[in-house]
Amino acid sequence: MYVEGAADLEMMVLYYPYLPPGEKDASLATIKDKARNRYFPAYEKVLKSHGQDYLVGNRLSRADVSLVELLHHVEELVDPSIMANFPLLKVLYFKLSERQPISYLYYDIST
Repeated sequence: MYVEGAADLEMMVLYYPYLPPGEKDASLATIKDKARNRYFPAYEKVLKSHGQDYLVGNRLSRADVSLVELLHHVEELVDPSIMANFPLLKVLYFKLSERQPISYLYYDIST
C-alpha cells in the first residue's frame, strides 16, 4: 500500500517536466494538492501512530526507499518547501538521504 501510493504521486511528478506548456500549471496544482492533502498526511500519520523510525516496523524497507525517492523528486521538481508541515517526513527524508547506499541514487534531475 505504501509503495503504491508513492508510485502514484511519483508518476505525476516525473511526467510533469515533459507536459506541454498549457498543461503544466494545472498539473503542478494537482501534484501540490495531492501531496499536501492526501499522500503526505497519510505517511505522516503512519509515522506518528506507531512511533517507529520507518514506515514498516523499525527497519528500512522498500516502502521507505520509495517514499524518500518521491520526496526527493517532489522537492526538486515541484516545491522545495513542500515538506514544511510534515516534520516526520522531513526526518525520514534527511536520515535516509545521508545513508551511503541511498545517497548515491540522488542526482539533479532538473537539469
